[in-house]
Amino acid sequence: MKLLVLGSAAGGGFPQWNCNCRNCAGVRDGSVRATPRTQSSIAVSANGVDWVLCNASPDILTQLKANPCLQPKRGLRDTGIAGVVLMDAQIDHVTGLFMLREGKPLPVWCTPQVREDLSTGNPVFNVLSHFCTVRWQPVEVRPSIPCAAPFTVPGAAGLTFTPVPLSSKAPPYSPHRHDPHPGDNLGLLIEDAASGRKVFYAPGFGAMEAHLEPFLAESDAVLVDGTFWTDDEMIRLGLSTKTAREIGHLPQSGAGGMIELLGRYAKPRKILIHINNTNPILDADSPERAELARAGIEVAYDGMLIAPTGDQR
Repeated sequence: MKLLVLGSAAGGGFPQWNCNCRNCAGVRDGSVRATPRTQSSIAVSANGVDWVLCNASPDILTQLKANPCLQPKRGLRDTGIAGVVLMDAQIDHVTGLFMLREGKPLPVWCTPQVREDLSTGNPVFNVLSHFCTVRWQPVEVRPSIPCAAPFTVPGAAGLTFTPVPLSSKAPPYSPHRHDPHPGDNLGLLIEDAASGRKVFYAPGFGAMEAHLEPFLAESDAVLVDGTFWTDDEMIRLGLSTKTAREIGHLPQSGAGGMIELLGRYAKPRKILIHINNTNPILDADSPERAELARAGIEVAYDGMLIAPTGDQR
């Protein structure tokens, strides 16, 4: 199995187009040692040719150009994208679907809640019906069970996907923004039949829940929410009145934070993804980045390759 990080930043990317925080200003003028990042998405493949896209960020065209392995040359028009699996209906995870409108009908796996959001509040599927069209593949998640049945994606043989409900929030435009449902936000266990390796991908990890225990403990690698360093990060900067947890993200630092949580698990390689532009871990020389290193936690970057041997590019 090859897992390729297409984009590692949260919504807005890094640097964010209208932001002059220390990180964004510093990466522009060179005073902060940091690497620019596009908005969060990954691609996974068993053979290195046929890929499943997990989320489709607004930066998808830039990401495809940076990763020619997703553009094989088997015909006059071709793509390595066998299908798309959506973790949620957030803008930074779905609007890249518009950029894929020139192709064949697009198979998209998502929950009924996400489909509803993308047919009403943000009608991406409706718009695409005038272009390539979307072939919706339902992912069912019920409150009475901790995860749904595994599924496969035709054209991406050797991979199995198990959707796992996460405690988070639907987008602001969702009909049930203030009425959470299992399936508003998913994690995804990705298993490789040939090697038996497992990766748990959860960019919207908002809180620890009992049913998540085996996915964190038994996976070979976990890519989890790296949005904020502190719970009050946006409040202290005067950019929001809400905490990280209120927005739906588990901060890294502090009691019950992501560092403490990941410290319980010895097996997986631990990687943070979906990193907000304000997060000090983007600064390679920051004490926060050093703290992560001491805890054995990596920070995802665009182009990072996670292969069966654990190698990375």
